[in-house]
Amino acid sequence: MQPQLRILSPELIPQIIDEAFQLMVNPGIKVQLKEARQLLEQAGASLDEEQQVVHIPEQLARQALQSVPQNFYLYNQDGEAAVHYGGDSVHFDPGSSGVNVLDPESLQHRPATTTDLVKVIKTADSLWQYDAQSTALVCSEIPKEIGDLYRLYLVLLFSKKPVVTGAFTTQNTAKMIDMLAIFAGGRAALAQKPTAVFDVCPSPPLIWSQFGAQSLIDLARAGVPAQIVSMPLAGAAAPVTLLGSVVQHAAECISGMTIHQLAQPGSPIVWGGAPAIMDMRQGTTPMGAVETAMIDAAYAQVGKSFGFPTHTYLGASDSKLVDYQAGMESSTTAMIGALAGINMISGAGMLDFLACMSPEKLLIDAEAIGMAKRMLKGMLVHTETLATGMFEGINFKGEFLKQRLTRQLIKEEQYLPSPVVDRGSIRTWEQMGATDTFARAKSQLNKLLAAYQPPDLPSGKAAELQDMVTVWANEAGMDQLPAL
Repeated sequence: MQPQLRILSPELIPQIIDEAFQLMVNPGIKVQLKEARQLLEQAGASLDEEQQVVHIPEQLARQALQSVPQNFYLYNQDGEAAVHYGGDSVHFDPGSSGVNVLDPESLQHRPATTTDLVKVIKTADSLWQYDAQSTALVCSEIPKEIGDLYRLYLVLLFSKKPVVTGAFTTQNTAKMIDMLAIFAGGRAALAQKPTAVFDVCPSPPLIWSQFGAQSLIDLARAGVPAQIVSMPLAGAAAPVTLLGSVVQHAAECISGMTIHQLAQPGSPIVWGGAPAIMDMRQGTTPMGAVETAMIDAAYAQVGKSFGFPTHTYLGASDSKLVDYQAGMESSTTAMIGALAGINMISGAGMLDFLACMSPEKLLIDAEAIGMAKRMLKGMLVHTETLATGMFEGINFKGEFLKQRLTRQLIKEEQYLPSPVVDRGSIRTWEQMGATDTFARAKSQLNKLLAAYQPPDLPSGKAAELQDMVTVWANEAGMDQLPAL
């Protein structure tokens, strides 16, 4: 009885897929990595080596897509299945790769640091609404050469939840896999029970860069899940129509999945993305726009028609503060993604076109996620009769509170929010200080962080990880890692 949003008519999906296959032949896909071009050419694609353009026939791509797993799990550090990619399962994680944080006192955006990322990790670890962690912030005091693996290092130290991550260089992809393997029991064990999924991004329109294509190949051969994050920008780096952007998204995902599966058939990969429309008045890419969410819901529906696991970027806001706009955009798009049955929805906590993270917003967004997850449960049938049995002895009095059944089922029927959400009377609100949502989030966040308990990591594993990252930090010019 899970409610669903299906934004495309059944007749449109085959046309979208057909036009995506047409684009893969003409103009083709620009593939800048020679090894990837060779994989495609050996499988039957035609190649313009001078232009680095590969013309991928539909039959080749469809044959490669047949080996894409329709389901897989991400595991926590205790080896327990925690996130299901496939079907209409829905999970949430914080947004990724923000460069700034919102200072809760000055309300200024400032460069993120280690302290800020640790706070975000602890917050997401403490909230049941977040099924996975993300490498949410780029720490400004860390050399760029190790910025990606350092973020993962912090997540592994402060949370056991699965991770949505990504590397900035091909060299660091291998290093980050080795970091994950410490806790999994080796690379082979990590492939059996993956604890992370790696974002891999094509470059719109219709380009797989050397780094992107190499990442697909390396992750496929390591058996570590890849998550394609196609980013058509409607009206700029993609057709202005929403459907045109969905077609481009499909072509970029299918071509990437083809490269991935030719490298290692059966390796897990996700049909994902972070598209947007372009606001022609401002020259910006609004992630909170309803049209952006419509593209996401539509491309997810196309991916589901193949039976692929899905991902998207929703639940973020373009506002610069945690205000009404932030709540409107974040909760609306999070609900759209949930009703579309998208397996992993990234973006919570983010402001300013995904550039800024706010731990307070992450806490508020958790309430929107809680409501979205309650919506997905739908209308539940708990009793043999829907209502008549509960009227016995009522005698026209509103006394259902006295029934044992009311006490038993209240938590099943209702999502009960934290004190961040105000549901008291105006008198109670005034007695509690007449605070707004952001102020209540600041207070609740302090309590949450005070109660945080670090994970009980396997003996010696944390030290092994720290030693590994310290070596790379020294090579990047750091005398020592920041104190935690």
